[in-house]
Amino acid sequence: MHVTHLSLADFRSYARAEVPLGPGVSSFVGPNGQGKTNLVEAVGYLATLGSHRVASDAPLVRAGADRAVVRAAVTEGGRQQLVEIELNPGRANRARLNRSSPVRPRDVLGVVRTVLFAPEDLHLVKGDPGERRRFLDELATARTPRLAGVRSDYERVLKQRNALLKSAAMARRHGGGRGADLSTLDVWDQHVARSGAELLAQRLALVDTLLPLADKAYEQVAPGGGPVGLAYRGVATAPAPREELYELLLAALGEARTREMERGMTLVGPHRDDLVLGLGDLPAKGYASHGESWSLALALRLASYELLKSEGPEPVLVLDDVFAELDARRRERLAELVAPGEQVLVTAAVPQDVPAGLVGARFAVAGGKVDRE
Repeated sequence: MHVTHLSLADFRSYARAEVPLGPGVSSFVGPNGQGKTNLVEAVGYLATLGSHRVASDAPLVRAGADRAVVRAAVTEGGRQQLVEIELNPGRANRARLNRSSPVRPRDVLGVVRTVLFAPEDLHLVKGDPGERRRFLDELATARTPRLAGVRSDYERVLKQRNALLKSAAMARRHGGGRGADLSTLDVWDQHVARSGAELLAQRLALVDTLLPLADKAYEQVAPGGGPVGLAYRGVATAPAPREELYELLLAALGEARTREMERGMTLVGPHRDDLVLGLGDLPAKGYASHGESWSLALALRLASYELLKSEGPEPVLVLDDVFAELDARRRERLAELVAPGEQVLVTAAVPQDVPAGLVGARFAVAGGKVDRE
């Protein structure tokens, strides 16, 4: 699978941009702040419905515009598709596939698949649990696009349950309303446990599958530095039948009820879990050096790429300003590993940051323009 054309309208710094692409390596080179990352960010948005740089859509819309449009022509095994997403901050986004009537954005998930390497990947190792939960959920959704609906359902029922807990906590402080709130919460416990169990099942299966791939990738990037450890921390820690996970979550919610009533929020569930990363006998967070943390983050992305490639169309590899962050040895190893990819998109501030082994089309990015050299 590869993107053959990228079109942007009022996305980030671009009023308009038309970028022809093809298989193999395409490098976007230009000084910082000129819009290189905006291009690959747009490709990633089509694949994940989110940005690797910001948490909301508002910064993605060009200043002064009320919406942005990202459109890509995609080829997969001789089949061509056109996918488009319209970003409307404060309102519902819209999507189209092959110029059809508008559909939900999540209905076009899977048309574009990406694995993105970026400086922000250090947060996978050094950052908060939310970074690692997002990593798992985005990868799981790339494997199984219908999981986007499960995630949406979980977030919706969690929000409702939290609202009820908050009102129950306030009622307790003022001496009334506790019974009615508890009765209502029992129903929402079941909803949270049901959608949470499905999300949890996908995460646990993913961690189990990803571990050997991540260990192999780390050995390729930094020989002798492993082994890699991946351990899921939550109500369940190993794959189990969905009904069993539902019962575990339901029981955990019941046990936490008193504390939740006091705090006014849901304290157990997939939204509170973590993926514990390890190197050798130690946890990576707090113990891994900067170089080891980089290598582990790269290993997770390489493992993701191998997993997606083994299960479906080969994803687009995006390397956003990562080579400047690596020492010479890791740079060469990474270039060797990704060079055979069907489509590799690279951004770099200077030509020297693109390894010699990554030969292909080159674009100069400056002043809001993208010109092929």
